[in-house]
Parts: sequence; structure tokens; C-alpha cells
Amino acid sequence: MRTDLSQIGERIKGLRDAFDYSPEEMAQRLEVDVDDYIHYETGERDISVSFLQRIEREFNVDISTLMFGTEPRMNSYFVTRKDKGVSVERVSAYKYQSLTAGFTNNVAEVFVVTVEPKPKGEDFFENIHPGQEFNMVLEGSMMLHINGKDVILNQGDSIYFDSTLPHGMKALNEKSVKFLAVILYP
Repeated sequence: MRTDLSQIGERIKGLRDAFDYSPEEMAQRLEVDVDDYIHYETGERDISVSFLQRIEREFNVDISTLMFGTEPRMNSYFVTRKDKGVSVERVSAYKYQSLTAGFTNNVAEVFVVTVEPKPKGEDFFENIHPGQEFNMVLEGSMMLHINGKDVILNQGDSIYFDSTLPHGMKALNEKSVKFLAVILYP
């Protein structure tokens, strides 16, 4: 199952409509600029996990519902078969495959993330979000830029860090990188 930014935006708009908020009221509740919010809702701008987590906390809606349009159902265990996790491409260079989308009240989000190489000189997207994060490279190599420092990770390498620090990653050696990302909530 795949989704894209416009589908996530439609779900965010549906949530806004359910609460009978104007775009301005929704932006104020989520503490973002109105123009940015409208671009998220229309799928014209990349939607960060931290923004989706903000919606999750503010409106008590599961992040899996926002990202994938699925309602988690399992509360004892949930199995994701190889290459069968619900996936979303936030931007063309990033693909997220959720391994926890069907579990309710989870304390972490687990993704297999694939990042495509970018043209030389093109910047990468930096992100911040509450909690902590664990990344382990499954295939390829990546540079993780965290709090002003660059850390090179190769296949089998892992890192655990405070995700409230600005961080972003990019694929190295002109090849895609695939890594496991575990985002732990505070």
C-alpha cells in the first residue's frame, strides 16, 4: 500500500473539517504559519514526521492514520511481512515503510527508510521532533548531519540520538541508502 503527500494532506484537511476549524484556526492550534499549513493540506510541501506528531498529540489521532489512512487494530502484537509495510513517499528522495502501522497506542514508530542520492550541492532536509531516535543502516552508506556534526554510517552501523537536535541525512556514493529508523516518544 502506498500513499503520497496529497493523500496525507487530504486526511489533515478531513481532520480540520471534523473539528470545524478554518485553516487559520488549525494553523494556530498546530503553531505553524498559515501558508505553510495550507501547503501541507494541499500536499504541495513535504510534511515532516515532527509535524504529524504535533497533530497526533494535539488531536489524539494516531500518526499511522495520518500517514497511511489505516486505523491501527492490534494491541498485543502486529506482524509486518517483508516488503509489505504501509509506505509513503514524503518527497521523491525519501520513502518510509511503516513496520508499526497496525499497532495501537505504540510508544515508538518504526520505519524502513530509503533515501535516494541527491545531486551534488543540493541540501538535505533537517528535522527536529520530540523524543529519541535509533537508525541502523541496512544497505548502503549515509551521512547523518546532527546538531552541526556529520557522522558517516555504513551498512551495519547504527546511531542513537536525541531527536530534539536538528538532524538530517543523505545517501552517499551516489547510491540509495536503506536504514531502520526507530522514533521513541517521550
